[in-house]
Amino acid sequence: MIPVSKAIELIDRNVSTLGAERVGIDKASGRILAEDIFADSDLPPFDRSQMDGYAVRAGDTKDAPVTLKLVGESAAGKGWRGKLKKGEAVRIMTGAPVPDGADAVQKVELTSEAGNVVTLTDPTEKGRYIVRKGSEVKKGERVMKKGERLEPNAIAVPAAFGYARLKVSKRPRVAILSTGSEIVDIARKPKPDQIRNSNSTMLAELCRREGALPTVLPGAGDDLDELKARIAAAAGTCDLLITTGGVSVGKYDLTKKAFAELGAEIFFDRVRLKPGKPTVFARRKKTIIFGLPGNPVSAAVTFYLFVRRALLIMQSANDVGLPSGTALLESEAKGTRERETYLPARLATDAKGNLLALPLRWHGSSDLIGFAQAEALIHIPASKSYNAGDPAAVVFLP
Repeated sequence: MIPVSKAIELIDRNVSTLGAERVGIDKASGRILAEDIFADSDLPPFDRSQMDGYAVRAGDTKDAPVTLKLVGESAAGKGWRGKLKKGEAVRIMTGAPVPDGADAVQKVELTSEAGNVVTLTDPTEKGRYIVRKGSEVKKGERVMKKGERLEPNAIAVPAAFGYARLKVSKRPRVAILSTGSEIVDIARKPKPDQIRNSNSTMLAELCRREGALPTVLPGAGDDLDELKARIAAAAGTCDLLITTGGVSVGKYDLTKKAFAELGAEIFFDRVRLKPGKPTVFARRKKTIIFGLPGNPVSAAVTFYLFVRRALLIMQSANDVGLPSGTALLESEAKGTRERETYLPARLATDAKGNLLALPLRWHGSSDLIGFAQAEALIHIPASKSYNAGDPAAVVFLP
């Protein structure tokens, strides 16, 4: 049985990247960049107005109210190309280029226009309501790094600099195989002693969130020959295989034995972890294999700690760990003597703005209803317990 830190070290050492491909920017959201993104122009590309109003020379407004000659208009996409002279103003729209010679914009609410003149009721100062050329980005600057996830709110960045196609990491193909004669498809009504295959549904969605391409396979029963055949077939079609169930020490826990008899190299098969002790990490030929426990909370926790990390390594992500921090405990939290504990929790803030972790009232590693509310995991080292109000390490669930 190895500590969590050693399990992570073995994953980092034995999982390889999958390479890259080019896709249209419309298919790049959520992908991991495999190239740096550089600005091909200044942004903004010209001095830009922040307001609807009038472009002026600030010095002409110091004795406001003042009346200036209206000599033109600058609109977005159609700027005024002359040069502003003393005593003149140009009508300007938000986003439009500031004319040569102007050094300020006065907003329209502080003006009145009549015929070919405009009156400014208040003075303005140099630079007011102008975004200077290149103030956001200079041409040639790196604006996104290789290994970053291209989130939806960031897709405009490469688009702004002409990247119609992007080099991104290949998405891992994941096969998900549940094991156990008690497991039935979610569309079926379970007989007595049976349960629906909720684990595979959950794991598929978690894989998609991390950029992978999951396929849920029909479940396999508690038969060694069937397991071996199904595992071998699945491993030949994917980059990463996830099995659930059959990794403990019971009579019908056959998955780990199937891995071994198929010639898989097993890197670890027990972790000092609660929940999730009997997790298996292995490789058969080029396929990475994770044998996760069958209890849904154990399967979720081990996915977050181990499988997610492997998927992000495969995609050459810069940050493959879960975000972490410290929170004050809302109630006591107890660990175990030999294993690190990761307790599901909700998050809140107190009146002082401190982050609070509220341990969930759940009924063990089979309590999928309780775990559904989790926003974080409280990390409790072995042989450690906390009282209410104590600070504790937490990892945040994406």
